[in-house]
Amino acid sequence: MPKSYTNLLYHLVFSTRNRRPLITPDRRTRLYEYVGGAIRDEGGISLAIGGIEDHIHLLAKLRPDKALSDLMRSLKANSSGWMHEVFPDAKDFSWQNGYGAFSVSASQVQVVSNYIANQEEHHKKRSFRDEFIDLLRAHKIEFDERSICGNRWQTLARSVARIRELALFN
Repeated sequence: MPKSYTNLLYHLVFSTRNRRPLITPDRRTRLYEYVGGAIRDEGGISLAIGGIEDHIHLLAKLRPDKALSDLMRSLKANSSGWMHEVFPDAKDFSWQNGYGAFSVSASQVQVVSNYIANQEEHHKKRSFRDEFIDLLRAHKIEFDERSICGNRWQTLARSVARIRELALFN
């Protein structure tokens, strides 16, 4: 075959460091525009961007000659720097180290786009942690639940268990 044919569609999910709610409504639109432009600069096409104050979902068509890990490293580093420049009060802004990358079939682009567009409504009912774990399970990705949201969630879980324990004895 003299030519290569690809349609590399990814649903990418990444969060702020320690899930800090730093993607405020006044920053969100401009950040999404920046991220879309960064994907375009890498030769990709941003199909949908959404999220809430502590994480982003991105549906993108990417080039086959760019490693996903390199693109994500560049995207996150550059967008953090951009946030610091454009929003001086966001000096503490940074992204969590990891990310989720899920392949998307062309037949599911509209479904994933709708899902991304409805993030605010979606998160009125479910946590980022539960959402991310469901994505991992749906894509049959092995994971250690303790590592998904770090020590903060483990500490919270222990605190909730302790409160329940104390309530039983009072």
